[in-house]
Order: sequence, then structure tokens, then C-alpha cells
Amino acid sequence: MHRRDFLMASAAGIVFASSQAGRAKAMPPTQPIAADTLVGMVRIASFSADGQDWAVWEDLRSGDGELLLLDAQGQGIRLAKRTEPTYATANPPYLGLSLREIARADADLLAQKLLEGGGDPDEEQVRRAAPPLASDFNPRELGSRMAWTTFVGTIQAGDTMPIFPNGRDRCFRPEHVFPELSGDEIAKRREEGLLGGWYPAVHKVIPLDKDRWYDLLVFADVNANDPLVVQTWHRTILVEHGRAAKIAYGHSYTPYPPRRQPPEPAQFYTALLSFLATWRGAIADMAPVELPRADWADMARHAFVKELMVRPGGTYPKYGAVDRDYFGPEYDGFQDTFTSSLYANLEWGRFEQAKAVLDNYFTQFVFDDGMINMRGPETAQFGLTLSLLARYLTYTGDVATLRKYRGKIAATAQVLAELHDQSLALPPQDRGHGLIHGWSESDACLHPDPSLWWKPYYNNSAFAVRGWRDIAKVWTSIDPGGQALAKSWESRAEKLQQALIKSMRANVRRDLSPAYISPLPGAQGTFREALATHQRNEQGWSHRVYCELLQADVLPEDLARLTVDCVRGHGGTVLGVVANFSAPNDTYRNLLGFITYGYAQELLRQDRIEEYLLFLYSHRHHAHTPGGWVAAEVAGIDGGLPLFCIPAQLTIPLLLRWMLVFERADSNTLHLGRAIPRDWIMSGQKIAISDAPTRWGRVSYALSHDLSNKRITIEGQLPENGPESVEMRVRLARGLRLRQLTSKIPSGTARIASDDTIVISGTPQGSFSLSVAYG
Repeated sequence: MHRRDFLMASAAGIVFASSQAGRAKAMPPTQPIAADTLVGMVRIASFSADGQDWAVWEDLRSGDGELLLLDAQGQGIRLAKRTEPTYATANPPYLGLSLREIARADADLLAQKLLEGGGDPDEEQVRRAAPPLASDFNPRELGSRMAWTTFVGTIQAGDTMPIFPNGRDRCFRPEHVFPELSGDEIAKRREEGLLGGWYPAVHKVIPLDKDRWYDLLVFADVNANDPLVVQTWHRTILVEHGRAAKIAYGHSYTPYPPRRQPPEPAQFYTALLSFLATWRGAIADMAPVELPRADWADMARHAFVKELMVRPGGTYPKYGAVDRDYFGPEYDGFQDTFTSSLYANLEWGRFEQAKAVLDNYFTQFVFDDGMINMRGPETAQFGLTLSLLARYLTYTGDVATLRKYRGKIAATAQVLAELHDQSLALPPQDRGHGLIHGWSESDACLHPDPSLWWKPYYNNSAFAVRGWRDIAKVWTSIDPGGQALAKSWESRAEKLQQALIKSMRANVRRDLSPAYISPLPGAQGTFREALATHQRNEQGWSHRVYCELLQADVLPEDLARLTVDCVRGHGGTVLGVVANFSAPNDTYRNLLGFITYGYAQELLRQDRIEEYLLFLYSHRHHAHTPGGWVAAEVAGIDGGLPLFCIPAQLTIPLLLRWMLVFERADSNTLHLGRAIPRDWIMSGQKIAISDAPTRWGRVSYALSHDLSNKRITIEGQLPENGPESVEMRVRLARGLRLRQLTSKIPSGTARIASDDTIVISGTPQGSFSLSVAYG
């Protein structure tokens, strides 16, 4: 299907209908509203919808004041307006270091400072460690790029609408009614957030002077069915001393009287009600989660919302948004867009979306011979694709979908087998003998001589091992006559893993501290030294190599630990997040928002929890814009304007899920609560996740804390035919330890295994209850 024809069909409902099957509108829950709740609030408007009368109340005493939709029965929908400052609040920045020091050092100086006290990093200190994204940039230096900082959209539309700092978009300007809002200079010290915490309604607070500010709301019209145009709703309030001095509403375009008049308030709030119901229904299948910090759960929810906005019809892939570069069709088949989406949606139980993404990709972007409809295949991603397909079947049981594509799946595995055979045909003395050669990074194909990067990168082999091994385990379910093929993949995986480990051990440089392992055998110098020689170097894009090598989980513990230490100790991280590798310089050290979750996953395996949390906090605060949470592909730490990509947006959901529920690839132990921050545990607030999928089935648990009696209770549900053991981590404040355990486990036994870990063994299943005292 021609690209334009596809978009037209999408907007007409073909793709939208398939991606939305079963997603009924779900009105946000109402709750009784006590009369005293309205004290200090201002009645803004009233309207009727579906035979129900509503009143709109709002707390305008602060920019974070609540918006309340109150029905005639005294039930209400409460919508938070939490905001974050979009400007730097630390003086001096960089924890007192200079940007030159940070950029030139091999060590991650910021990470060292943030972890030097021992224990969990302080999230607020991490936030203040560098200027936030998009806080300090010059629009005139962006070339052809527009200076948008966030965007809105719908599921059905084929595009999105950029929103600029002062609240305008490409079709509507609030300054037509409020001239004071003209230009973005006035918005430099704004605060920004999302209505209700996660809904894709942009909320801005632009201060004027003491007790005076502009309060702006912008959201897309979920009832519009234009093929590409995104219709938008706007509300601007001039707030003075806790009251609405002036309110203006808009819909998509500047008025053209008498035909096009400004909308009535009732139209705006009726649209808002529909907006809330639509988006709540769109992510209703996400595994429920409750955390002491609601913004973290909101961030995971919003990531899935953003994905639906970015994908035309909710399913067709787009790497970025708005800007031609990254939104262009040449990126649509990018493997990372597919694998990050499939992975994140599976981990949070969003099986319908996972199936829609899988169907779309294997129909439109995988050819019969296993090659992809995209300019630059990334060799390791073929292996990750196979692994995720196996995970899809294990989680969902949907064998019918995979059988539909079994020819393409087998061909994908054969792509790697052919490359493996080529490597085995090399002379034994060749550095790449027995290791899979190929591009590691898609952009290699854009250079004059892409053969420079057709090399035996370790991640290529690592993910081939993981992919073959995982798909082999489930292959006879997909193809009942495929025993011989499954055995051949298992054999190849074993042989390739041995070759990979042998080569890595032979290429460790122990003359450096920490020891150094190159991204491929026989490389000259470290990756920073190589990049200082020439940017077009075989060690280019080594950040991807290390992240995927670690994510594959095929290395022995000592090599995995050495690899992490190598990356962090030789200039490969900033603020604890894998950097966009570069030569030493005086002006920048950028972190990667996408592909780096494999590195974080290995931190979790190695029980380097403080480093994992630093990665989590840094990614949130320095790979996302404040409040609006637009994720950056590559993020500088100088306040510049980043380029958005959706794989970066889907990183936080993965990190949060693994913090709460985690399983290693080849282990029969399930880890619960492995990386929950100590201050969350000690807050006394509930921590819970329900119906989180694992390869054994759905898992739920809830942790409650009786602070006064120093006792923690954990109640949960494990699947039938569950893991051999479960490790429940309870990360108390430093100096405290678990002391006395009472348990109710119909199947299995529980014991305190260490100061902060309870082990349930004996293949436990069904409900369980743990009550543990500490001191």
C-alpha cells in the first residue's frame, strides 16, 4: 500500500479500528466531594454532557491547583495539575564542577559525586545536577528545526501538533487574545506539566509578577477524524490573586467571524470529558501500579499514551514526531521502534497493543526472506526480535499470530545463521572467526564506505545467541514439525556463545584501570581514543554494542561486570546513564535516551541497585523535558533542545517494571521489589503492582508498612507452575534489617535470607502472605 493511501485508510478507521478493538471509552472514576473541598476554589463554568450536568471548579491559588469536574450528585473527577520548573534551579550547576572537567574526564564525575555518600542517590540532587532539557537554547541556532518543546495528538490522526513554549501551536496563538504572551521569551521561566498527571493535555504556568500568571491548557480533539490534521482545544486564564481575571477558549484556529466564532466554555469542557474517557480507555489494560510517588507511575502511563499519539492509527510506527528528520518514512521500519514497543507493552500486560505492533511490523516491514523494509538493518536487533517473539508467545499464549508469520520468523533466524556460516568460513587466525559480522548501527549505511562498520561486534553475536536460544524453546509450538530446526538453533547458540566468550577474554586489556574490553576483537585503543583519531572509526557507535551485549544476558558474571566497569570507567557514562560516545572535548558530554536500557538491566542483575536508581533518576530528569516528559534520543547536559524519539520514551516503563518485577533470561528465580528505593519503602505508603506478566504467568503483590510497629506486610499472588523460587527484596533504611518472619504460603516455604531479602522456595504458587518485623 502506498504511504499516503495507508494514512488515508488509517484516518478513515481501518487501522484505528483494529488497534482500538475492545478499547471502550472509560470515564475517570468519580468520587464523593465534600463541601469543604470547594473552599478557596473558583467556579469556572458549567456544562451538560450525556444528560448529566457538571460544574467546573478550580483552585487558582497556585499553579498546581486542582481542577475539579463536579456532577449534580456531588460526585467529582479530580484532576491534578502538577508542574515542574522548565528552567535551571541549581546555582552553581554541575554540582560545582565545570562542564569542561566533566567532558574531558574518563570517569563519570557527576555519577561519582551523586553516589559518594553511599546508599541510594538523592533524586532531587540528581535533578539539580545539570540544567534541564530545553531550558537554554537559541531558536535562531536550530537551522530548519522548529523550536517546539512538546506536542499533542490523538490515536487516529496520522500526525501530531507541536506546542511551543508560550502555548501556541502551528494553527492557534493565545496571544491573539492576550498580547502579553507574544513570543517565547516570556515563557522562559514557566512551569509545565500534564493534566491529571499523565493525560496528554499540556498545562503551562507562565508567571507575570507576584500573584499573577497565565494558566494554559492545550489538548487534541479526540473526536476529530481528519486524516492528518490534529484539531486542538485551548484554554488560557489570566490569574490574578487567586481569581480568573480573564478566560479565553479556542478550537484549532483563530476565529473568522461570523462563520468561525470562539467556542463556548461548555464545548471545551464537554470535549475535555470525552478526552479523559478516551485516553483512560486507551491504556486501561496496563498492569495497575501504586507507588508512593504518583508521578513515577504517571510517567509510565504517559509513555504509552505518547506512543499511541505518535503512531498513526495507534499502530503504524514512527520513530519521532513533527520534524521531517525522524518523522520521515525512511525511519518507519527502524528495528528499535519495533523492539522497544513490543518489549515495553509486553512487560506491562498491554497484549492488544503488542499484537497490533507485531502484526503491523511483520506485515509491512519484514520481507519473506527475513530482511526488513528499512535502509540500514542492525544485526543484533534480528536476535532481539527473535527473543521478543518468544516472550510474546510465553506471555500471551497467542500462537496463532506467530504461526501466521512462521516463515518470516524462520527466515529472520536464517539471516543470522548465514552470517554465522560466513564467519566460520574465515581463517581460524582471523579476529572475527566464528563471530557474526554486520552493521551494529543503522546509520552505518549512510556513509560513503559502510563496510568500515561491517565488523564482528560482540553485540551481534550476543543477541544471536539469545534470539536463537529463546525462539528454539517455543518453536515447536509455532511449527509442530520444526524439531530439527529448533535443535540447530540451540546448537548454533551454544557454539557462538563459546566463541564470543573466548574472544572477549582474549581481548581484555588489564594494563588499563579499570580493565578495558573493546566492542570488537582486535580494536586499537579505547573507544574515546579511537573517536579522537577520527569520527569514522570502526569503534563508532560503540555505545550500542555495549548496551546490547549486556542486555542479551549471555556473559558469565565476571565478563558482564568487567563490561559495565569498562563503560563507566572509560568515558562511557554521564550521570550514570550510557553516554553518546565521543572524544574528550571541552564543551559537551551527552547521554543516550534510547537503547541504553540493556545497560541498566545488567546493573540490576549485578545487584548494583544504587547505580540502577541513579540511571533511573538521571534518565527521567535529564533525558526528558520537565513536566511534559518529551524523551530525547540524545540529551546534552547544557539545557539544549533535544530531538524526540519514541524508543527513548519507552525506557522509563521498562525500568519501573524491572524495579518491581524482574526475571533473568535463563534463571528460574523471580525477583520482586529488587530495586525499590529505600525512601519509598520507609515512606510507609503502599507499593503495589497487579497482574504483571512473567513467563510463568501473572504476578501481583502489595507491600504495606506499619511504621509505628516496625512491621511490613506483603500479600501477593503467584501463578500456577511458577518459578522454583521467589526473592522478595525489602530495602529498608540503612542500618535496619529484617528480623522475624511470619508467612502463609500454601505451596512452598519462606525464610529471611539476608538483611533485606526474603526467599520463597519450593516452586511456590497461588496466594501468599508475609509479615516481617525489622529493627
